[in-house]
Amino acid sequence: MRLVIARCSVDYAGRLTAHLASAPRLILVKADGSVSIHADDRAYKPLNWMSPPCTLKEGEAGEDGKVVWTVENKAGEKLIISMEEVLHDSSHELGIDPGLVKDGVEAHLQELLADRMDTLGEGWTLIRREYMTAIGPVDILGRDAAGATVAVEIKRRGEIDGVEQLTRYLDLLNRDPHLAPVQGVFAAQEIKPQARVLAEDRGIRCAVLDYDALRGIEDDKLRLF
Repeated sequence: MRLVIARCSVDYAGRLTAHLASAPRLILVKADGSVSIHADDRAYKPLNWMSPPCTLKEGEAGEDGKVVWTVENKAGEKLIISMEEVLHDSSHELGIDPGLVKDGVEAHLQELLADRMDTLGEGWTLIRREYMTAIGPVDILGRDAAGATVAVEIKRRGEIDGVEQLTRYLDLLNRDPHLAPVQGVFAAQEIKPQARVLAEDRGIRCAVLDYDALRGIEDDKLRLF
């Protein structure tokens, strides 16, 4: 990971345009190629970003002393970072992350759902649990009744972070010609309204899981929305 702290302005050009006026900011360049710009607030959320696959071109300092970075994705969208002053620039090798350890309920939900894929749909089958990718394991990889590949992300409580995580997995999985096209299902005991809106906007189905029903204690139904 590369960390750059610089006084910079940022312009995004794509399906819409956005401009960030000059200010000190943190720029993260990750090993997967993603570039994100952060302020000293907003918790984890970046001000702007470019998801992989994308390319980064670092220009030379111009007559005005500014160094311009141009980040472009395969759709031709660009993130242009104009640096007036670089305050810090360092790189660190983080290695492979061991991934998030799920709590007992999430782990058990994954186990139960893998054994009962038909609760997601008649004729659904399991390919593998914890299907490993370069950015972490997909909870469940399966096939629907038509034979299409489906990636399932399971949470106890479904929030926007989980949708973003599944989106990254889908982007990576859909680059594999042996799996593509891959659809997504975001499954949780409770799904927050904002997470549902984001998931549906990205073509991801939401599934509300009944823990007791999956254990065979209550009515065996899964609500799909």
